[in-house]
Amino acid sequence: MWTFRQLSKNATRISPSAYRHMSTSSANPQVDVADDGGIAVMTLQRAPINSLNLELLQAISKALDDVAKNKPDGMILTSASPTVFSAGLDIMEMYKPKQKRLEQFWTTLQEVWTKLFGFKFATAAAINGHAPAGGCILALSCEYRTMVDGKYTIGINDTALGISVPQWVMDTMRYTIGSRDAELILTSATLCTVAEALKVGLIDETASDKADAIEKCKKFIGKFKKIPPLARSTTKLKIRQELLNNMKRIQQQDTAEFLQHIQNPEEQRDLEIYIQKLKAKKAIK
Repeated sequence: MWTFRQLSKNATRISPSAYRHMSTSSANPQVDVADDGGIAVMTLQRAPINSLNLELLQAISKALDDVAKNKPDGMILTSASPTVFSAGLDIMEMYKPKQKRLEQFWTTLQEVWTKLFGFKFATAAAINGHAPAGGCILALSCEYRTMVDGKYTIGINDTALGISVPQWVMDTMRYTIGSRDAELILTSATLCTVAEALKVGLIDETASDKADAIEKCKKFIGKFKKIPPLARSTTKLKIRQELLNNMKRIQQQDTAEFLQHIQNPEEQRDLEIYIQKLKAKKAIK
């Protein structure tokens, strides 16, 4: 669930003028929500690469609540960065952390997953760049995924960093692509290419660019126009209920295990080494 803080040097805010904005939390929001013909387009825009810190997770959580109140035809999740969907969890949230903030950070991540995976309305991810770790989880929590073709990767690489993949993350991956492929990808910390992701079912379609990815997401959501909304949402939530119930059951234990692991002195040393390597790479660039 880690981040690669320098996958991209720059990120730009993309806010199509044709969209009607549903809500903005500040003059420079980390999450922008726009109405595109009844479909909510939620754009992550924490520069440069949408690394998931506490504030971004809180903004996503609030935005999901706001979108649900508006009762859209569906929601598309995408990114303002030209090359990164989301680089995953912000490693600085876990390095020399304060106990209270660290706990809030993890429980908010659990909350975002619960809301997105259990979202009543149709959801799709327009993945317009790299989506490692937490970025992959956000995408997998949606019902449908389109990914821009290119030299991008998607997957969960926790085990490469000595981290056991959380149960609810494993469940989400297994739910999407099946146990065998999930086991191979998670145990080997594989970050799949776009072609590999399409082959195993991590994504459903490829796209030529972000606009094309969004259009394909809109087409997916449009398939349900003739389906009674209550029947569709009830069926979706029944299918997903087992995983949602599992999260409720293990949430406290999962949080306790995360706090214990991250605050372990050995893990903190590993994080420091990793951060220094990132700084060295940035200096070279």
